[in-house]
Amino acid sequence: MHPKKGMFTKGFVRLNWVALVLIYLVVIAGSFVRITGSGMGCPDWPKCFGSWVPPTSANQLPENYREIYGEKRVKKVEKFARFLSAIGMKETAEKIKNDPATYEELPFNAGKTWTEYVNRLFGFLAGNAVLAIFIWTVFRHRKKRKLLVLTALNLIILTVQAWFGSIVVATNLVPWTITVHMFLALVIIALQLVIIRQISPVQQRQLTLSKTMRWLILVVFLITAYQMFLGTQVREYIDELTKQGLGRDSWSDRLGMTFFIHRSFSWAVLAIMTFMLWLNWKTAGHKSVYWSYGILAVELISGVCLAYADMPGLVQVSHLLFASVLFAILFLQLIRTRKPPVFA
Repeated sequence: MHPKKGMFTKGFVRLNWVALVLIYLVVIAGSFVRITGSGMGCPDWPKCFGSWVPPTSANQLPENYREIYGEKRVKKVEKFARFLSAIGMKETAEKIKNDPATYEELPFNAGKTWTEYVNRLFGFLAGNAVLAIFIWTVFRHRKKRKLLVLTALNLIILTVQAWFGSIVVATNLVPWTITVHMFLALVIIALQLVIIRQISPVQQRQLTLSKTMRWLILVVFLITAYQMFLGTQVREYIDELTKQGLGRDSWSDRLGMTFFIHRSFSWAVLAIMTFMLWLNWKTAGHKSVYWSYGILAVELISGVCLAYADMPGLVQVSHLLFASVLFAILFLQLIRTRKPPVFA
C-alpha cells in the first residue's frame, strides 16, 4: 500500500528512529571510551593501527610502531595547528604544538584498542544511517525542500564530527576538543529530532501547553544544555587531578566554581521541573513531562553518586546518557509546541 501524497512510508520513519538510536549508541560508546581511558586506543584514524580490523596483540605490530604513529601524529598536529592559525586561533595552535603531552604515544593495549574500535564501529553505522536517509530523501522526497536541507545538513555535520574525531585523537585528547565533540553530537541529535518531527505522524501532533509551561520547558532545556558543557569541564578537571595522583577525597576542594555551579543548577532544574510536574498534573497531563521528570531523577541520583560515592565508571556513562536523553525530550517538547509541518 502506497502512502498518500505528502505522507512518508513507515520504513522511512523507522530508519530515522534507528539513526537516532545509533547516534545515541555513539554517545554511550564515546563516554565508555572516556571512562576507560581508551581514547588513544587507536593512534590513527579512520583505520586502527593501519587496519580496518585492529590487532589483538602487540606481536602483530612492528617493533617501532610507537615511533611510526608518533611521526604521523606530528604531521596531523601541525596541519591542525595551521588550520587554527588560519581562523585566528594562533595562541591555541601554539599551545597545542608546544605541549609535550600532545605527542605522547602510548603502548598497545588490546582492551583499549577494541573499546575505541567499537566506538568507531557505532559511528560508522550511524553515519551510514544518516547517509541512507539523505539518499532516500533525494530519490523519494526531494520536492520537500526543507526536509532535503535538513537531511543534507545533518549529513554534513556528522561528517565534520567524524573529521573532528580524528583531531581529538591526533591532539591526544586536548580537553577543549572533547567539549567541541560533545557540542557537535548534541547538534546532530537536535537535527535528527527535527527531521523526525517533520516525518512522523505521531510527532507531528502539536502539544497544547500553556505559555507558562512553554517558558518553563525552554528554561530547563537551556540549563540542561549548559549543564552538559559544565559537566564536560568538570570531567576535564577530574582527569587532570587524576593524572596528578589526587584521590576522590581531595577533588571537591580543587574543582572550583564550575563544579559548584554545575551542582547548584541541578537543584534549580529539579525545583523548576517539580513545579512543571504539578502544573502538568493540574492541566494537560502530557506523558512527556512525566518522562522528563523521571529521567531527571535518575540523572540527579547518578550525579550524587559521582560526587559523593566511589561508584564505578558505568555511573558516569549513565549520567551522560540520561542528560542527553533529557536534552532530547525537552527539545522535542519545544518543537512540538509549534504548528506541525505541512507538506504539499
